[in-house]
Amino acid sequence: MKSIDKNVVMLGWVSYFTDMATAMIQPILPLFIVLILHEGMDKLGFIVAVATFVSYAMRLISGYLSDRYGIVKPFVVAGYGLSTLTKPLIGFTTNYQQITVLQSLERLGKGLRSAPKDLMIAAYSKKNASGKTFGFHKMLDIAGELSGTLILFALLALFGQSESVMRNIFYATLIPGMIGLVLMIFFVRDTPKPSQHVSLKFTFSEKDKQTIKALFVYFFFVFFMFSNAFFTVQAKEIGIATALIPLLFVVSTGIQTATSYIIGSWIDKVGVKRIMMFAYLSGVISQILLYLQNPLSTWFAFAFMGLFTVASLNANRAYIADTAQNKGSVYGVFYAGVALFGAVGAYIGGVIWEYFGMHTALGYSLTGTLVMLVLFGLAVRNGK
Repeated sequence: MKSIDKNVVMLGWVSYFTDMATAMIQPILPLFIVLILHEGMDKLGFIVAVATFVSYAMRLISGYLSDRYGIVKPFVVAGYGLSTLTKPLIGFTTNYQQITVLQSLERLGKGLRSAPKDLMIAAYSKKNASGKTFGFHKMLDIAGELSGTLILFALLALFGQSESVMRNIFYATLIPGMIGLVLMIFFVRDTPKPSQHVSLKFTFSEKDKQTIKALFVYFFFVFFMFSNAFFTVQAKEIGIATALIPLLFVVSTGIQTATSYIIGSWIDKVGVKRIMMFAYLSGVISQILLYLQNPLSTWFAFAFMGLFTVASLNANRAYIADTAQNKGSVYGVFYAGVALFGAVGAYIGGVIWEYFGMHTALGYSLTGTLVMLVLFGLAVRNGK
């Protein structure tokens, strides 16, 4: 890890504390919506869809402006600040419309910072070590999620799972969020500014277009894949106690923390395609395990979801760093694609669940991810 730039290390710690705050509410937010506010699965799907979709345009804009005008750190700071301030406000909500607005603002913050942040990591990556660098950053990122989930589990175990406890947990996310924001402002150096401004006229290079084209299989896989919120509600539906649900996320984030740097190193050694095949296979296995609908298989489903998440994100981020010319803009397209396809997929999945049942929604998701795995395997075999 000596090859990791100190700015990447500090960015990792920024993500650590920010994701700690996110993980403190992620496992309980769907339950808060469905069980405390008594909203349906279609409403949960709507919240996930709108919150994800809202970040679509911002990811494109922030990535584009980062490339054109060297506006990098200000976007990252603003994005972390917006996310930090909106999470605690969820504790004051009384209906799904209010949560939709706050989650949309939180995702807007993530959209504002995502592409510029990856541009910073790519800028500080050493030659032939992009996979390792992104793997290191993701390791601290997921370690923050793991810490936040363990904090959540401890709080639920000590104080119970009442509405007031959940609302106090939302308020408490301000603490780690502010720590991450302070680190970002004072301890991460901005990337060098371009020597002069360039015209707003802009087109993707051929390298950029080829990179974006290769990302579409991943976009469609995300479209069919169950979101974290649906994983959570499925666990509750099959009888896993609310107090234990944070431990499911511990399994997922623990797997990601333990494997992120290793997978990043493998990307540099064996290539992106093999790691993506591993990621897609892990995603399909997680859907199969959910489809079995029993508590033991759900625990393993969360583990394979973790493998899918860490392998696919590290591989795609490293791939863009190595192949794209206008990296900030392509990172913007990447995150926008994930947001758009994830949003539409979540809404459709939520409607299917609400009106046709969990089993049908699981079958739909499994079929879609399996088809995308086969298509990717055929493309790799044919050398595309």
